[in-house]
Amino acid sequence: MSGITSALQHHHKLCDEDFADAEDAANKGDWTACAETYGKFRTEMLAHFSVEEEVLFPAFEQRSGMVGGPTQVMRSEHVQMRDLLRQMDEALAQKNADGFGGAAETLLIMMQQHNMKEENILYPMCDQALGQDGELQSRIAAGLSV
Repeated sequence: MSGITSALQHHHKLCDEDFADAEDAANKGDWTACAETYGKFRTEMLAHFSVEEEVLFPAFEQRSGMVGGPTQVMRSEHVQMRDLLRQMDEALAQKNADGFGGAAETLLIMMQQHNMKEENILYPMCDQALGQDGELQSRIAAGLSV
């Protein structure tokens, strides 16, 4: 695992932890804690999507010549996950435990499947195509530092 994708894999774990904290707070009906932990999770997720879509994917596509392949699938899944985040935003604003929990459950399944595809398929392809690109590593690290 190179520095390029190791930072992204590590960030997956941080997002997962923040998500679990938000879900736990919602399950307890602690909407103040939920708003805080979910807000952190949401910010981290959107930063992660941005780094992939604006930095990693374009670099991979340019270097590999693959434009409509795995990166397009990941972008499509990011759109779906952003929609689930919007549903969670609305449920949180209404303190709707069922709405928040339902969207969170769907998002959790989607994140698990998405991360598995990235970590087992796309990230190794990126490592192979991009090698040890220090500038790219720096741009990714900077984008994940929210």
